[in-house]
Amino acid sequence: MSDALSEQATTRAQPESFRGRAMSASLTANDLHKSLAWWRDVVGFTVQEEHMRDGKLGAVSLVAGGVRLIVGQDDGAKGWDRAKGEGFSLYITTAQDVDEVAAAIKSRGGSLDQEPTDMPWGARAFRLTDPDGFKLTISSGD
Repeated sequence: MSDALSEQATTRAQPESFRGRAMSASLTANDLHKSLAWWRDVVGFTVQEEHMRDGKLGAVSLVAGGVRLIVGQDDGAKGWDRAKGEGFSLYITTAQDVDEVAAAIKSRGGSLDQEPTDMPWGARAFRLTDPDGFKLTISSGD
């Protein structure tokens, strides 16, 4: 590595650039109960908290390791037939065996868009889609 690159790698930009520590996503569902069942019972997320609105379940906070996700019931304000997952994809890395995770999802009734595959950059990954069209890639941590 050149001296300039080495110095750049160890020196922080001033003013300091943004540095996130974690990221969560919030998704809108046509049918919250159907979506919750998919994320919890098929993919394997755990319910962290239920959020009530006017006495009804309005959203659910889900976790899977360090991944956080909120799935909320669409209120129809932007139209009931709008596409939810268009042009959006979630990418989750795991230290678990990707083939075993995929097999577990299939054993719980899930279907994969792409079977586990070795990627050119060294990771192994598979893809699936939630009930509202949100794309999800689960990949080895490489």
